Amino acid sequence: MRQRCPRPCGSGKCQGSLGRREMGKGQGERAAGRVSGLPGRGAAGSRSRRRKGAMVVSVEPHRHEGVFIYRGAEDALVTLNMVPGLSVYGERRVTVTEGGVKQEYRTWNPFRSKLAAAILGGVDQIHIKPKSKVLYLGAASGTTVSHVSDIIGPDGLVYAVEFSHRAGRDLVNVAKKRTNIIPVLEDARHPLKYRMLIGMVDVIFADVAQPDQSRIVALNAHTFLRNGGHFLISIKANCIDSTASAEAVFASEVRKLQQENLKPQEQLTLEPYERDHAVVVGVYRPLPKSSSK
Repeated sequence: MRQRCPRPCGSGKCQGSLGRREMGKGQGERAAGRVSGLPGRGAAGSRSRRRKGAMVVSVEPHRHEGVFIYRGAEDALVTLNMVPGLSVYGERRVTVTEGGVKQEYRTWNPFRSKLAAAILGGVDQIHIKPKSKVLYLGAASGTTVSHVSDIIGPDGLVYAVEFSHRAGRDLVNVAKKRTNIIPVLEDARHPLKYRMLIGMVDVIFADVAQPDQSRIVALNAHTFLRNGGHFLISIKANCIDSTASAEAVFASEVRKLQQENLKPQEQLTLEPYERDHAVVVGVYRPLPKSSSK
């Protein structure tokens, strides 16, 4: 037979075994929390939440101009969002107050961007900076192009060349909200087809993943890249020769570039972000030292 507490208040404050049995589950859990040192739902839990919410976050400039490092619960590579309030490919946006002004940044995923992978891998120079004019070959749906757009700012231009019409539709939608992106839906093998749309540029970035990608970069460099301008080419070894080692493919591509007045200055593998990939950075028709800035 179930026994009832003789006290009519029903408060559960009885000191005997009956009172302990009738204690509510919530009180029991809070008591267990206090005993074990875990915060319950009371003042201890509130203090814990306040401490967690008070985490200080900040953004530091990276050594590459226009790129930043977000310091928070998890550090991340970020760029200043040119269109606050909008993401491009579902990336996380973070807001930081600097000098009383809120600034929004977009996280840059190195597993989805060869350029971000190169930056985190320690590449010495990317030559893409505010106010630059960039020719981007192999723009796809605009993932990396959008971050280049953030870096160069409203005073720069990025000409984004993409041959696939499906990816091109996404690229055009990105360009509708970013006035410094000019989408060009053409084959990068035929730069004369779009020569009337593109002016001289400071930097070429190529991520075309084609067996003749060195030739593609050379054709566009001869047409659009100023003397003393720079290039970055992402080389995927398996797309060029799946039977040779990655190192042999990279060396062969470097020799091809040298034959086209493209002087490689740096080579960097993209592991652990991409397998059998490398980025080669160099200069086109280097200016004499006396006239170079």
